[in-house]
Amino acid sequence: MRLALLSLSLCVSLLSTAAVAQTKPEDAIKYRRSVYTVLLWNWMPMNAMVRGRIPFDAAEFASRAERVAALAPQLLEGFPQGSHEGATTDAKPAIWTNFDDFSAKMKDLERETAALASIAKGGDQAAIQEQFAKTGGTCKACHDEYKAD
Repeated sequence: MRLALLSLSLCVSLLSTAAVAQTKPEDAIKYRRSVYTVLLWNWMPMNAMVRGRIPFDAAEFASRAERVAALAPQLLEGFPQGSHEGATTDAKPAIWTNFDDFSAKMKDLERETAALASIAKGGDQAAIQEQFAKTGGTCKACHDEYKAD
C-alpha cells in the first residue's frame, strides 16, 4: 500500500512539474495574481489589527496568518521562466535575471509567514506585532527590487 501511494505521489509530482514547465505566460500571470489577491485578502485585516484600525482578535489573526503561511510557498511557482514575456505586469524583468536572489527572498517570505502563523497561535499580541513587522519586511525587500510601482 505504501509503495502504491509513493508511486502515485511521484507520478503526480512529475506531472505537476511538467505542467508548470509548459505553462503559458498569461496563465502564470493569472495564477500569481490570484495567489497575491488571496494573500492580501488575509494580510490587510491583520495589518489593520496591528495598526489599531480595527480591534485585535487573536483567533481571527491566527486564522489569517495560517492562510498566509499556506499561500507563501505557492507564490514562487507563479514565476516560471518566460512568464514575463509579452505581458504588462508589476513584475520587473530583474526577477528572471536575478532568479536566485528572487527565490531566496521568496523563501524568506515562506519562513517568516510560517513563524508568524506559529507565533499567532500563542495569542501574545506584542510577539505577533513584532513578527508581523519582520514578515512585512520580507515583503518590502522583494517589492523594492522586483516589483514596479
